[in-house]
Amino acid sequence: MEKYGINENAKFYKINTKTKKCICITPDFETSTWNSVGSDARYGGGSGFKKYKDHLYFITTEGYSSHLNRIDLEGNIEKIIETNGSVDSYTVNGEEVLFIGLRGLKLQELYSLRDKKEIQLTDFNGWVNKEISLSKIERLAVETEDGVIIDGWVLKPVDFDEKKKYPAILDIHGGPKTVYGEVFYHEMQYFASEGYFVFFCNPRGSDGKGNEFSDIRGKYGTIDYDDLMKFTDEVLNKYESIDKDRVGVTGGSYGGFMTNWIIGHTDRFKAAASQRSISNWISKFGTTDIGYYFVDDQQSGTPWNNADKLWWHSPLKYADKVKTPTLFIHSDEDYRCWMAEALQMFSALKYHGVDSRMCLFKGENHELSRSGKPTHRMRRLKEITNWFDHYLK
Repeated sequence: MEKYGINENAKFYKINTKTKKCICITPDFETSTWNSVGSDARYGGGSGFKKYKDHLYFITTEGYSSHLNRIDLEGNIEKIIETNGSVDSYTVNGEEVLFIGLRGLKLQELYSLRDKKEIQLTDFNGWVNKEISLSKIERLAVETEDGVIIDGWVLKPVDFDEKKKYPAILDIHGGPKTVYGEVFYHEMQYFASEGYFVFFCNPRGSDGKGNEFSDIRGKYGTIDYDDLMKFTDEVLNKYESIDKDRVGVTGGSYGGFMTNWIIGHTDRFKAAASQRSISNWISKFGTTDIGYYFVDDQQSGTPWNNADKLWWHSPLKYADKVKTPTLFIHSDEDYRCWMAEALQMFSALKYHGVDSRMCLFKGENHELSRSGKPTHRMRRLKEITNWFDHYLK
């Protein structure tokens, strides 16, 4: 954590248990050793590290996919699973690897890997692709003014007709050190089935491209905001079927923070849905499970040594500039981003005469969209869709 804070990617070390001498065996390694490819259609999980014979197996996130690798005692790393997508859980069985993963628009299935060849073993969820119309993921990479490549994607509405004009939704991931990838995302497919373009990207702060790319400490709402707006511009420029006057924005956690930030800095979006968000870094410091170290690390300050900086990066500071009708969705047992964050922003918008709605889910936590009760997940999607339908359709 010395150079890049709490989000710094780890390296591998070897320690002599007798002499206690410790040496780094991967000095040039800059990849996260976990799977951060987002999806709201997973069930269960497993250990990311497993020893088998003379190797340690581990998962990495590289670009917008996660892969399985192995490392020996000398620090030599070999990529075992190279296919794009997500490796969610695995086991090593002799010369064969069994893993649960996401591939393309398929939901989780069990796969076998032998001699670098993947074989799908199950078809538990194949009915989804057979019975439901899904939107194909179209990649759109954007280059920033300083030469940084931002990976992004677009989903066209199901039953897309190029002669029609459609509303659109910008969807922002949490983290910020996670990634969107080319895998099944129920929320986005649902929006596409309801007649929306959906577009999403991995701005700076995201995982998959090394420490420097993901390091936005003290910069929240600056370069990441610029990346999201640049990507939005490119999407609207390329996809002429999107009605530029009917574009909404949503996101959860960091994506909720960014939604709150966006509506205070531009009125280009005609509606917003802010989920499990952050609005005030000062209150988050003292009311959440990670606030006391996350805020200090990511915002470069505490309420006592740099309150002005925390307030500058707080969307609540700019709430008097908001014109965008906004829905706030939160859970009453969310200790990662306490419900006070949404309540403050909601109250501020109501105070300043902006149409707003607060929807609080009882008994749910930060994982509502991914592992909440089915009835609550359905209600969440209904709330968001009704809000966007009202203002964008």
